[in-house]
Amino acid sequence: MTEVNGAPAGGDAGGSAVGGWTRFVTGRPRVSLLVALLLTALAVMAGSGVGDRLGSGGWEAPDAESTYATKALEREFPASQPNLLLLLDSGGASVDDPAVAAEGKRLTERLAAEPGVTGVGSYWQTRSPALRAEDGHEALIAARITGDDKTAAETLDRIAPSLRGTRGPVEVGIGGPVAVRHQIQTTIQEDLVRAEMIALPVTLILLVMVFGSAIAALLPLGIGIVAILGTNAVLRGLTSFTDVSVFALNLTTALGLGLAIDYALFIVRRFREELAEGADPLTAVATTLRTAGRTVLFSALTVAVSLAAMLVFPQYFLRSFAYAGIAVVLIAAAAALILLPAALVLLGHRVNSLDLRRLVRRGASREPSGETGGRGWARTAALVMRRAPVFAVATTVGLVLLGVPFLNVKFGTADDRQLPATAESHVVQQHIRDGFPGNPGGSLEVLAEGSATETQYASYRTAIADLPDAAGVEGPVVRGDTAYFTVLPKGESVGEDAQRLVGQVRAVDAPFDTSVTGAAAVLVDSKDAIGDRLPWAAGIIVVVTLLLVFLLTGSVLIPIQAVVLNALSLTAMFGAVVWVFQEGHLSGLLGFTSTGDIETTLPVLMFCVAFGLSMDYGVFLLSRIKEEYDHTGDHAHSVRYGLQRTGGLITAAAVILAVVMVAIGTSRVTNTKMLGLGIALAVVMDAMVVRSLLVPAVMRLTGRATWWAPGPLRRFHARFGLSEGGAPKPRPLSGPEPEPVDPGSRPDRDTVGTRG
Repeated sequence: MTEVNGAPAGGDAGGSAVGGWTRFVTGRPRVSLLVALLLTALAVMAGSGVGDRLGSGGWEAPDAESTYATKALEREFPASQPNLLLLLDSGGASVDDPAVAAEGKRLTERLAAEPGVTGVGSYWQTRSPALRAEDGHEALIAARITGDDKTAAETLDRIAPSLRGTRGPVEVGIGGPVAVRHQIQTTIQEDLVRAEMIALPVTLILLVMVFGSAIAALLPLGIGIVAILGTNAVLRGLTSFTDVSVFALNLTTALGLGLAIDYALFIVRRFREELAEGADPLTAVATTLRTAGRTVLFSALTVAVSLAAMLVFPQYFLRSFAYAGIAVVLIAAAAALILLPAALVLLGHRVNSLDLRRLVRRGASREPSGETGGRGWARTAALVMRRAPVFAVATTVGLVLLGVPFLNVKFGTADDRQLPATAESHVVQQHIRDGFPGNPGGSLEVLAEGSATETQYASYRTAIADLPDAAGVEGPVVRGDTAYFTVLPKGESVGEDAQRLVGQVRAVDAPFDTSVTGAAAVLVDSKDAIGDRLPWAAGIIVVVTLLLVFLLTGSVLIPIQAVVLNALSLTAMFGAVVWVFQEGHLSGLLGFTSTGDIETTLPVLMFCVAFGLSMDYGVFLLSRIKEEYDHTGDHAHSVRYGLQRTGGLITAAAVILAVVMVAIGTSRVTNTKMLGLGIALAVVMDAMVVRSLLVPAVMRLTGRATWWAPGPLRRFHARFGLSEGGAPKPRPLSGPEPEPVDPGSRPDRDTVGTRG
């Protein structure tokens, strides 16, 4: 049997309960807090400037054909892969006007002379129709900035001031992929500061409303700040070894505040309950760690596993969220289980000091989390359990219907439309989309490697031109034994026609080695990479979740229920993502430009994060139900009691996390807005609908079978499962009285895999 706090499960709640772990974290509380302060200060220094070292890409699969072709073309034919575009607007004059042409040539030569810039070409050099607007008033200069994201951004910052703005008879705007990525990165960093400025004070106000005491409210907030600063230091270290996406900073802030506050909220609440029941501070901490501490540990493990599943994907965009998520979850849990108990021992009963609610109401002396609290939740549980079939069917059907729009999801790639409509790179790219022929930037490039004759090149070009979804072919451009062709697709650059064309081009026989890249090819390869690894990621999440929940409960059915109900809680999020962000509903209100599709990696990311957070609340509820069931053996009473004691806590935690996610959702970058608002919706639906209605209804329907486990699994749980320990004590239930239990039908504890 596993020991908790150094005392065997089943030890008394007195001195023996104050065992190894409690002594470790509370033996020298001042020293523990001083060490934590020093480590936090070091984390601030280590994590400084982390945003400047993060990348803004990472959606492509590194081992894909398109990635190989892109790198080869960049190396052999830099002009074929321009990532910088200068849009020259003549203000109504023709771009062929002598003064305009002279300025265009001058800017072209100036750009070509810049270090780190290669493959420079312009309309005035090539006379290519693709570089001249159809109205004749705008033209393009194309170039490639070499180096990785960080180097390219530094080069752009250096050359941009001397290029943009009014230059003689033209107005110059800067666009292209490198400008888009750099502007996304800068915008995210600015938005993150604003989100933190919104979330921190609002969160503090909500915590004061939950606890009443300003002292108690500051503790969860402090744990959240420690988690964020520690994770920033971890990400800063990781950038020395691997690419990390700038988007990961948003998850760091969201989970750092959200989960750390959840964990601290749960522990502080339980500590205050124990004090209200007459325990001294040290014994209250021991009991809290043995019960709420165990729950926090299980919750952290389940969330970390959900986020770790993203490590199976090759795109560093997804892997970055795994890095940030695992780090912030583990640091938050460690702070809640080590630093917080030390602070609680020092504070003791002073944790209830500065009850600010007394300023707005009288008679606020009663501890809201005491045994008399939660009558409303007890009544809700009783109502739901009396009408369990109705609530189970109604909520399930409602959640499924909310997810129906996701059946029409279309996947695409992130582009400049992630940015506000007024952002410079978005304005430039929109001008190109609307005014230039040939869908610039939407072509496919076919790399041909190996010796070939002109006849063979011509034959291959003809075969591609005859493909049903090809609008035209240019090339080849030959250099030694390497060449490339440019293929123009019909329709949108990453539309269904373009994606079909990728497969058609790859299927064409050629007397040389070929590989295809371009926006549509990157999308096709990304979808394939995600599809190949998605079953592995889902399998990891499901299997480990089943195991952890079994270790928590000793039941076979509860882990299955947890996985299924958690998945149901995400349907509203996925339905809203398509209805709002793909189809464009509420785009004016929320301030974004709909592209008609969803970036391929976003649903995977949102699933892993939201599933982990749903398990967070599920573990909170199940642990309290299990604890009460161990004490009483009364299933219906335990479900009601569990909801009574955690319903308000889960709701408060969900509201706080939703506030943080909504603050993240105020971002001007569409993907970040989608992430923040989508997960906020999932969290609220999980707390308000699934935990409050669906879970008690389903557990009432399954009855005593809820706790069943076969003999071998009961023995496995008896040996490896964690138990709260402590002698059983009576637990009065506020609200409706428990339903009478027939003593003859009371389940024997040894047959249901639990321990008293």
